[in-house]
Amino acid sequence: MTQLQLTKYERARILGARALQISMNAPLLIKINKDGLEKINFDSLKIAELELDSGILPISIHKPLPLKKETELKRDKVAKVSDAKIAEIEAQEEEDIAKGGEIMELANPEDESEEDGGK
Repeated sequence: MTQLQLTKYERARILGARALQISMNAPLLIKINKDGLEKINFDSLKIAELELDSGILPISIHKPLPLKKETELKRDKVAKVSDAKIAEIEAQEEEDIAKGGEIMELANPEDESEEDGGK
């Protein structure tokens, strides 16, 4: 069986939960002598980290896998445009410009405020 890789969020959640248990006088799962506890200043978070790193914590993480779809995905139909149609559209645009029509641009609110005298 492979070693479970924990995300930093899962690790933090497990350490926090176990540190809370230890701070409420839960029994320790690893043997630490009095000198070892004094060395880490009786810190419940450090003890929880030692337990997690040693691999003896009976806490499991359930990571559900996505379900496999048996049906094929539906795709939208894409209209194919021929080169002739593209040329026709470009010619129409050039004809409109030649007649004096302008291509509309999106309005910029800053331009309007300057024209109105900065109102």
